[in-house]
Amino acid sequence: MMNQFPEDSVNLTDTIAGFNTIQAERNYQQAQDTLRRILVELDLSQRERFGLEAEIAELSDMLRKLDRAVFQVAAFGMVGRGKSSLLNALIGQSVFEAGVLHGVTKERQQVVWEIDNWQDEFDLDKDTPATLQEAIEFIDTPGIDEVDGNERQLLAYEIARQVDLILFIIAGDITELELKTLSQLRNAGKPMLLVFNKVDLFPDRDKLAIYAKIRDERVREIISPSEIMMVAAAPQAIRAEPRTDGSMGVSYHPGTPQIAELKWRIVEILQREGKSLAALNAMLAADRIQKQVIDRKMDSRDEAANDIIWQSVMTKAIAVAINPIIAADIIGGAAIDIAMIIRLSRFYGISMTRSGAMKLLQSIALGMGGITISGSIAKLGLSGIKGLMGIFAPATGGMTIAPYTAIALTQAGIAGVSTYAIGQVTKTYLANGASWGEDSPKSVIARILATIDEHSIVDRIKQELGQKAEG
Repeated sequence: MMNQFPEDSVNLTDTIAGFNTIQAERNYQQAQDTLRRILVELDLSQRERFGLEAEIAELSDMLRKLDRAVFQVAAFGMVGRGKSSLLNALIGQSVFEAGVLHGVTKERQQVVWEIDNWQDEFDLDKDTPATLQEAIEFIDTPGIDEVDGNERQLLAYEIARQVDLILFIIAGDITELELKTLSQLRNAGKPMLLVFNKVDLFPDRDKLAIYAKIRDERVREIISPSEIMMVAAAPQAIRAEPRTDGSMGVSYHPGTPQIAELKWRIVEILQREGKSLAALNAMLAADRIQKQVIDRKMDSRDEAANDIIWQSVMTKAIAVAINPIIAADIIGGAAIDIAMIIRLSRFYGISMTRSGAMKLLQSIALGMGGITISGSIAKLGLSGIKGLMGIFAPATGGMTIAPYTAIALTQAGIAGVSTYAIGQVTKTYLANGASWGEDSPKSVIARILATIDEHSIVDRIKQELGQKAEG
């Protein structure tokens, strides 16, 4: 009986892992579908597109990356820290230009590396790790001390917001500039590994002391210990060789890179949450860019949309004021609101039927419960009183006309306010591409973050990512 528990535990773990894999695949597919829909339904005029070309191109790039199942990893660091050498060591080829001189890497360089190249090395089962991406795109960046001030910050942030994982390379105790840049990159809301390179140049005691100081003092508030790796990307092997005069000398030769732990950490991240990270990154970009598109639409179309709303407000107010029948007030008022929603939908380029407009009106009414419910109750009560005054007007010699008029104007005001509020909510919804609900980037982000556990590299920044999406 006792042997049953470990087996049950394994089965439970496998079941949870299987569920997480299915959820990751679903979120990944949802991210692809959401990006496609956003790109198809942008509905921007040439004037509205002006100045947003780069953002729209970024959305297209994100979709292509998801379609190709590519995971992007960017290396940042100061000149001479071994960024290019590290990337070359990771892929096992001298692809990136490496050197100690300033300006060797003048612009971003990128190489796509098939994950199959690591399949045998780490004994990865191609059939089981469904969260493993098909390829890694390694990106080398200029040294952070190559570009001054704001340009450095903008360059770092531009690249960081596009990639799925950041490698920040140092080669000893972290400097003030490195610490500042590390904090800026962390603000981009991306998972990060701090890589202590060139450890072969330090005696073991010194290497461990520097590592402890970095971990416990320098980056404690920015990076967790599990995100700090020690490597030697391009170690130099010392070999004793005889000189021509018969004496012995030493020569230096390239040694074997000591990067196995870092390489496995990257594979582990890919295997556990590669698809989730790629989908999350794409949705964060989509949410950010969609906000810009919405703002542009709102600014460009606001005046004309408000004209439509005000026309509906006046029509409804007049119709309610002059109509003495309660049922006609309610039905007629709803019809005017539905007609307004349809007109606004056409104006914002969203196809909407009368049935769709009715459903949207119901949703808005529920969301605005305080206004619509109290307004409806007030209108019902006032309509009853107004109806009675209208009936008894001849019998009172017209004495009820003044109160009748006052009640009619009050009803008109209540009706107008509710229609104006409905119009403003509809306008924002339509400018948003009618993408509220489970298909929106925010909803996909929320679902991905809900699946993240304490072992995820994203767990440390989970809360701030949620705040970014809500903001």
